Amino acid sequence: DMDLGLRDKVAIVMAASKGLGRACASALAVEGVRVTIGARGAQELEKTAEEIQKATGSRMLAVPTDVTRAEDVEAIVAATVREFGRVDILVNNAGGPPAGKFESFGDAQWQAAFELNLLSTVRMVRWVLPHMRKTGSGRIITIVSTSVKQPIDGLLLSNAIRSGVVGLAKTLSVELAPDNITVNNVCPGRILTDRLRQIYHINERVQQGVSEDAVLKEMAQEVPMGRVGKPEELGALVAFLTSQQAAYITGTTIQVDGGLVRSLL
Repeated sequence: DMDLGLRDKVAIVMAASKGLGRACASALAVEGVRVTIGARGAQELEKTAEEIQKATGSRMLAVPTDVTRAEDVEAIVAATVREFGRVDILVNNAGGPPAGKFESFGDAQWQAAFELNLLSTVRMVRWVLPHMRKTGSGRIITIVSTSVKQPIDGLLLSNAIRSGVVGLAKTLSVELAPDNITVNNVCPGRILTDRLRQIYHINERVQQGVSEDAVLKEMAQEVPMGRVGKPEELGALVAFLTSQQAAYITGTTIQVDGGLVRSLL
């Protein structure tokens, strides 16, 4: 049994009412972390907090948050410190911007993608940093995409903006190392979430009479492991990266993708 040394630490996990964010929040709660979860839909968020608290016995706090609003980002950090007295772990997470070709995007779409994925990360870090410095250590993890290792056709906005997040994290990892704060990124490959179901029109195809197994098998054709991933498999890596065992791991971008990305780095 590898004790991750996380009992009574405090985490903020974003986009955590479902999918990858929820899997990260659950993995931390199982280790005894007190977790604040944020997402836009208040009802679904509250329900998730109750379910995780019931399943793990760890204290949960639900704070409805739109990461593109500066005041919401400030508020979720303030609420966490009020409730739990500290912040040790930040898991940044936000859905990706829409797909499309270069000509289909004007300045407004670029600005929105920047605010959703890059500026939201900057703001979250800005507000948690003083609290991490107080405790003399911290863990900052951002969920990005395999597009930062191997751009995904059609996801121009994501390919451009999420790469900026990796540049930010790498620089921060050096700047914050003297404070014992590690900064890492995690890249999900094809992991079965509502978002993936939407992108690959899984539910529509099942309604048309194709079996879900067949659809998932087709999606996993390029994946060396031959299957689609489970959200818990990403949650497990995030929990490890927040642990005391991972104190010397910083400035990395690690994919959880069954071997999908073919690049060396």
